Amino acid sequence: MEGEGAGQVPLDSTHLVVRAIEHGLLTAGVQVPGLKVHCCNDIPHSRGLGSSAAAVVGGLAIVNGLVTQVGSKPRTDAELIQLASEFEGHPDNASAAVLGGAVVSWTEHEGVLPRYSAVPIRLHPDIHLFPGIPQERSSTAETRVLLPEEVSHTDARFNLSRAALLVVALTQRPDLLMEATEDVLHQPQRAAAMPRSAEYLQLLRRCGVAAVLSGAGPAVIALSPQAELPAAALEYGTAHGFTVSEMAVGEGVRWTSGVTARS
Repeated sequence: MEGEGAGQVPLDSTHLVVRAIEHGLLTAGVQVPGLKVHCCNDIPHSRGLGSSAAAVVGGLAIVNGLVTQVGSKPRTDAELIQLASEFEGHPDNASAAVLGGAVVSWTEHEGVLPRYSAVPIRLHPDIHLFPGIPQERSSTAETRVLLPEEVSHTDARFNLSRAALLVVALTQRPDLLMEATEDVLHQPQRAAAMPRSAEYLQLLRRCGVAAVLSGAGPAVIALSPQAELPAAALEYGTAHGFTVSEMAVGEGVRWTSGVTARS
C-alpha cells in the first residue's frame, strides 16, 4: 500500500480492496491460487471524497482483469455499479467511481435486494472543481446520526427543486450553480460537528462561489465557472488547514487483462 492511507490500513484479507476482489471472484465463480495486491491511493480517507467506493470499484475491476484470463465474461458497468453499491449501501459514490464524471443514481426497492442504477450526465466544460481538504476526519456513520428522521414538507420541497435545478446548472447553466447548491436538509445539521468546514463553505458562498460539503464532509468542494478561486477564499483555506487545488473531472474505472485497475 502506498499513498493516502499507507501505514494506517490493514494489509491482510480485511483490506477493502482485497474484500472486494474476493467478493467479485466469488460472485463470478472464479478461483485464484493467491494474490499479491499493490494499491496506490490518491484519495484521502474519511473526508467525504468517496475513497471506500473507489477502493471497492478498483477491487471489482481487478476481478474483471482476472476473469478474462480464464475466458470468462467481465462485468458490465451496470453490474459493477450493483456489486459496488451493495458494499456501500447506496449507489452515489460507487456509480461515480464506475462511470466517472457527473452521474445521477437511484435505488429501487423491489424484491429481496435493492437494485442500484445510474446514468452519466455531461458536465458543462466551463465548470471548474476546487476541493478543500482539511486535516480533520469524520465518518459517514457518525455524521449521519445528526440528521433528523423526519423533515418538513417545506424543506423537502425546497431540496427537490434544488436537485432538479442542479442537473440544469451542471449540464447547461453554470451561472445557476449558486442557487442550485442551496440546501436545508443536511449541511446545517452537520455544521456543529465540523465548524471549520461549515465556516469555509459559507465564506466561499459569500465570495460568490457555489460550494457544498463533499459527501458527508468534512471536505468542501467549490464549483465555479471561473478558472481561479478568489484570493480571500484561498487565503482562508490555507490559514485554516485546508489543502485547496483544482481537480480534474475523473474518468470511469479502467482495467486490463494484466490485472491493473484504476478507479
